[in-house]
Amino acid sequence: MVTRRSLLLGGAGLAGPVAAAWGSRRARAAGPARTFTFGYDQPHETGYGFMADTFDKKLQELSGGTLMIRQFPTAALGQEPEMAQKIRTGDIDFAINSTANTATVVPQAGVFSLHYIFRDEGHLLRAVTNPGLNATFKKMIVDNTTGARSLGLMTLGFRNMYSKFTISSVRDIDGKKVRVQATKTEDAFFSAYHAVPIHMPFGQVYTSLQTGLVQIAENSNDIYLKNKHYEAAPVLSKTQHEANNNHLWMSQKTWESLTDEQRKWVQQAADFALPRAALKSLEYDAAAAKTLQGLRVRYHDQVDKQSFATLAAPLQGPQAESLGPYAVQLLTLVRNLK
Repeated sequence: MVTRRSLLLGGAGLAGPVAAAWGSRRARAAGPARTFTFGYDQPHETGYGFMADTFDKKLQELSGGTLMIRQFPTAALGQEPEMAQKIRTGDIDFAINSTANTATVVPQAGVFSLHYIFRDEGHLLRAVTNPGLNATFKKMIVDNTTGARSLGLMTLGFRNMYSKFTISSVRDIDGKKVRVQATKTEDAFFSAYHAVPIHMPFGQVYTSLQTGLVQIAENSNDIYLKNKHYEAAPVLSKTQHEANNNHLWMSQKTWESLTDEQRKWVQQAADFALPRAALKSLEYDAAAAKTLQGLRVRYHDQVDKQSFATLAAPLQGPQAESLGPYAVQLLTLVRNLK
């Protein structure tokens, strides 16, 4: 069982001169210090930044200060699909990607874009921190791409729809243009809702909402807040239709350049940071809902989610099957989690 206490406790390093001596010995054994590039497309003050900070601190602790990262937030190294390609060519060492954007490289990652497969936040947190589910996801990435590997999953919470009008049921998005991530999974669900899915990079969403190129966008509360999308779309409707799941890419070229011990430190740092980032992201999301209401954003929580779920449920299995065997396996693991 994942609990707030179990995630936040543990991992406290040695203190005082014992830690200093231990770190010094490890540093000498590991060789000269090395700094890795670490990219993500959101502001540092989000779950992405928290994950990067936590990963960096743990990696430095484990390596005695010989391994560390340099962060490039807010798409400084490109939007997520672009960073995924740079990971594969070895131009970036680490990058956080949504699983939806990862589907541009490994289509089966689109399984986490299936609508209404997570019952609530507790179920979502248990899923992304489940060892078996993480192992299956990482194997799927390695088996279906070259030049990259995944170090594990996290989440930013649920995605909600936002626009200039309230969305109380599926009828309210009938015929409306909705910005979605570029996966056939999301196309299928929004088409079933009789909406018009539109693909575009995240960085274009704000302007597109302003100009009317799209009428609806969707993301987690905190991402909506931190990117000020409420200025262009001041009504957020709590649809919770899809999880905002993510994972940590690592370049295979970088992985192969490390010793076995260094690889162990990198994976241990990821295993430490990812679940804590997921938990922190859910806290950010709850806090963002309160902040948004203080900004006079209309936070509409009276949504008939069943009107969406009724249309979504029959698509879940067939969509997973169309993606491939790993997608079916991951969906089964999610459904079987208590």
